[in-house]
Amino acid sequence: MERMNSVDRILLVEDDPRLAEMLTEYLGQAGFRVTHAPTGRAAMEHIAAADIDAVILDLMLPDMDGLDVCRQLRATSDVPVLMLTARGDAIDRIVGLEIGADDYLPKPFEPRELLARLRAILRRRVDPRHVDARPAAGNDGVLRFGRLEIDPAAHATRLDGQPCELTAYQFDLLLVLARHAGRVLSRDALMDLLKGEPLEAFDRSIDVHMSRIRAAVEDDPKKPRRIITVRGAGYLFAKVQD
Repeated sequence: MERMNSVDRILLVEDDPRLAEMLTEYLGQAGFRVTHAPTGRAAMEHIAAADIDAVILDLMLPDMDGLDVCRQLRATSDVPVLMLTARGDAIDRIVGLEIGADDYLPKPFEPRELLARLRAILRRRVDPRHVDARPAAGNDGVLRFGRLEIDPAAHATRLDGQPCELTAYQFDLLLVLARHAGRVLSRDALMDLLKGEPLEAFDRSIDVHMSRIRAAVEDDPKKPRRIITVRGAGYLFAKVQD
């Protein structure tokens, strides 16, 4: 947990100057070093020039869509992204999660909730191996399930030797499932094992992430054989795979 003792660097992408000032002060008091970018272009320039630990990204920007910023960011980095959205349409949140955001928070929001969600995605990035299940693994620590390999140390997943494209959060979800292979895990159990915040009853974001994982690791995502949905109960990672 050494990483959490240092100052985490946050890029706040927000065009509302009053909100940006308030959040910069609030997060600074919580121990974060915050850099503010008022536009998508400024955000991309900062991301290219400096190391950051997480991005708080408003979807409504004056020069470009926040979804485009997220998409460009994901092409080169797995840094955690927390989306802020004032849009009422849930499709924006779903698209954001599908293209690589780790979590979302609708406006208006309580600063304490933003802080809790930010800390949660940083915890997941710092130590995705904090679950205490003991799966079978090779001497190199790689978990192997038939043609699928999950390498916790490298934070990498391979199918038939080819890398699977997953965000940091999606990899953590897959790793938790794999370390509990053969057991059904509910959404609440998954969030608890990920050390995240409790899910609200209406929050289906974990299902969106799971669909992206299936797209990466299943031969046919519409007929999954590795990650099975158990209706009314949760998800099961198959112990035996081809």
